[in-house]
Amino acid sequence: MTQQKATDARHDLSNRIAEPVARFIARSGVSPNTLTWLGLLLNIGVAAVLAWGHLFPGGFLVLAAGAFDLLDGAVARVTGATSKFGALLDSTVDRFSEAALLFGILVFFAKQNDLQGILAVFLAMVGSFAVSYVRARAEGLGIECGVGWFTRPERVILLAVGLLLSPLPYALPGVLWILAVMTNLTAGQRIYHVWKQTKKSS
Repeated sequence: MTQQKATDARHDLSNRIAEPVARFIARSGVSPNTLTWLGLLLNIGVAAVLAWGHLFPGGFLVLAAGAFDLLDGAVARVTGATSKFGALLDSTVDRFSEAALLFGILVFFAKQNDLQGILAVFLAMVGSFAVSYVRARAEGLGIECGVGWFTRPERVILLAVGLLLSPLPYALPGVLWILAVMTNLTAGQRIYHVWKQTKKSS
């Protein structure tokens, strides 16, 4: 199975899981874009919890917010309300949501004067943005670029695991360093994928 097919399979699985809940929400008349904005507010609230140092419960909240993030796209699909603007809004707000969560952890480390933790969060944030940016630029060039080891679902799950393990010494910093390294490697992986595709067409 190619990397692109593996990514598509993960997306199909998440879509099937979200669809029953999406159909229930769709009957309430809530629009996908409304869900997108509500998801951002939820993630900002979770970020505040993390900034105050409530890391263990924050892990559960990150998972809940991550699941909520699936619903706007799922509701759009089941209602036939998909649009180019909705896709753009969803992708952009996801970046703000991820930045909010990481910023909340950064504030926590800043309060602890933990420079290594701050650096890990910063590099993880840069890497997560680079992963999304490379895909956006590639698709702007007409090249499909959903490949990668650490797409958004993997990042959310690993961050939640780090928070749930935070009572253990060095667990959260260790997970953040994994995120920092793997997100930037994934950005490089996508750049390499685009390079191969352009070489084929040249």
